[in-house]
Amino acid sequence: WREYGDGPRVRNTRHPIQRNTFRPVSTSCTRTSATPDPRRPEWESLLRTHVEIRDWNTCPFMTGLAAHGSALRGTHHFCSPSARLSTRTSRAWHGPRRGTPRAGQRSWTVRSVAAPQEREAPSGPQDIPPPSYNQLYTDVFTSAPTSINTKRTLPKPSNEAQGLEQGSRQVLLSDVWALPRTRWFSQRQWTSKDRTYAVFMIAMHGLACLAPATFTPQLAGGAFLMYLVSGLLGITTSYHRQLSHRSFRTPKWLEHALAYCGVLAIQGDPLEWVSCHRHHHLHCDTPLDPHSPYEGFWWSHMGWLLDDGATQRRIADRSNVADMADDPFYQHLAKHFGLHATAQLAALFALGGLPALVWVGAVRLVVVYHITWFVNSAAHVWGSQSYRTGDLSRNNWWVGLLAFGEGWHNNHHAFEFSARHGLEWWQIDATWLVIRGLQSIGLATNVKLPSEAQKAKLAL
Repeated sequence: WREYGDGPRVRNTRHPIQRNTFRPVSTSCTRTSATPDPRRPEWESLLRTHVEIRDWNTCPFMTGLAAHGSALRGTHHFCSPSARLSTRTSRAWHGPRRGTPRAGQRSWTVRSVAAPQEREAPSGPQDIPPPSYNQLYTDVFTSAPTSINTKRTLPKPSNEAQGLEQGSRQVLLSDVWALPRTRWFSQRQWTSKDRTYAVFMIAMHGLACLAPATFTPQLAGGAFLMYLVSGLLGITTSYHRQLSHRSFRTPKWLEHALAYCGVLAIQGDPLEWVSCHRHHHLHCDTPLDPHSPYEGFWWSHMGWLLDDGATQRRIADRSNVADMADDPFYQHLAKHFGLHATAQLAALFALGGLPALVWVGAVRLVVVYHITWFVNSAAHVWGSQSYRTGDLSRNNWWVGLLAFGEGWHNNHHAFEFSARHGLEWWQIDATWLVIRGLQSIGLATNVKLPSEAQKAKLAL
């Protein structure tokens, strides 16, 4: 290419139509500068022709390209202020470097500059920011409210995205953002099961208020003993670690005995409790989790128990307890659980009157209830995390003490199969001491623990 006086001219000797003729010159084209395209940071050494066009419809250079087949590298350049044409192609279109300028005409410039290298579109899946809990809830329950597949896992929501949702509030002294999705008391449908649960809870809490007027050391000792039997042996050892997670094995007679200790806590029959808990771990802190604190601290603590409609949409499928469903003992407890619960309270009243019902019954039940519920609520909003689990589970020391080791909840969610939750020497785990004692006398076998390699892999 040559420049003559008032600007360069191009004579086309190879164009099939305009051979040996000068193209009319448009003032819509201006000289370009070799400015890198910020969208394409990598450059190649091959020289390519770079043309800057302000109105390509009036530019003869572009008109010729559009008429006879574009040689541009990508049609998207027609919509941008820059277009690229290879040097070889441009010379084939516009002939050798010769020509005589016409006087008084303005010209346009084609310069060879280093053009950015074309980048291939990534073939793999793109990183998509995780949605909020509120967005996932809408997708699951609003888009397809009648066809929910509770066996399909959902992506873990982002706590930061949840904090951006309108109406979300931060849980007190926590970094967790909550946004209730159901009405807890008013303007909602109360089923017969909801009313039964509410009346029972009010009755137990009301009787517990009579504790100061009925106190005796013997009754307080009896309440503490039943707290250990129903809470430590029944809920944490049997319902949770043995039946829900199969962390160890015992002879069948001992398994049934420990499970009946759990029945004494009146938190549901073994099949119901284990199925619900397995759903919790499969969908932890997603909209299919029956008690995620993303819907509020109250909801994760006990609100979910008083809304059977919302809860059953998530845990109605009992196929996850097929390993227990054929056991006649568990079938009997599932069918007659209410009878066993009533018989326990009636026996306490018959043996010790109202004071025994208050202390060994109501006070003990209320304490075990709230300690169990604190594992679902407090241990998901307060505490620290030692392992990557993708959920909100925390290690909470005071829940660990009250709940016999269940408060080391982040450890548990990292290694659900582990019979030991207090993985550090200073993390007190009373349930592990019971299991370790049973193992020492040969009653507990196949006791599962995480290896050092497994802990190192998930450690933060």
